[in-house]
Amino acid sequence: MTREADGAPVDPGVVAGRLAPDGVRQMFDRIAPRYDLLNRLMTMGLDRRWRALAADLSEARPGHRVLDSCTGTGNLALELASRVGPEGEVVALDFSEEMLRHAREKLDSARAPMQFIAGDALALPFPDDAFDAATVAFGVRNLDDLDRGLAEMARVVRPGGRVVILEITTPQRLRPFYAFWFDRVVPQLGRLVARDRAAYTYLPASVRRFPAAPELARRMEAAGLAEVEWRGLCAGMVVMHHGRVPA
Repeated sequence: MTREADGAPVDPGVVAGRLAPDGVRQMFDRIAPRYDLLNRLMTMGLDRRWRALAADLSEARPGHRVLDSCTGTGNLALELASRVGPEGEVVALDFSEEMLRHAREKLDSARAPMQFIAGDALALPFPDDAFDAATVAFGVRNLDDLDRGLAEMARVVRPGGRVVILEITTPQRLRPFYAFWFDRVVPQLGRLVARDRAAYTYLPASVRRFPAAPELARRMEAAGLAEVEWRGLCAGMVVMHHGRVPA
């Protein structure tokens, strides 16, 4: 067990960016009340624009049924709801009950029928080809088995449907700023705003161990997706991947 500068013990898994699934669930349960506020602060409000782009790339249309896996507090799910309309449906899944509780509080602003389901992204409780698209924002980094999670998303999307992944990554440019922001500023924001420095120490550590954009694209293809493309956002600190289930 290592210690922070103030003497508080820190789980080695936090420092390494690797926690067991129960540890990840407990962490998100803890930070759920301040999760949206921290996202706004960490991204300077740009996360809303990124989620809108993810919804666009999903090609969700009126009447579509769309899955948002690792939905957190449901912000991308709500963006998708504005695309599918009252004749469509958005299913929002997460394994953190506290995150889902905060997501459900936003239900009144939804523009489409929505389901919030407590479930495991590594064993999605849906049949094959159940959705027109599947998305995940800032969630695949926390999966205990990334390849299995990618394969599950591809499995539940119909032929011709889209899979979209929005995730933080280590940029090729602006590395000094990136290191300062994520290794110094973000943990302090976590301590001051969420009163949980450990969770926001885990964040940059988990990003460092996550595959770079070309490798994630390759693994999406290995999971059965075609036409996989990706683009960097915010000077490459965030990457949007998207692919299609072959027809």
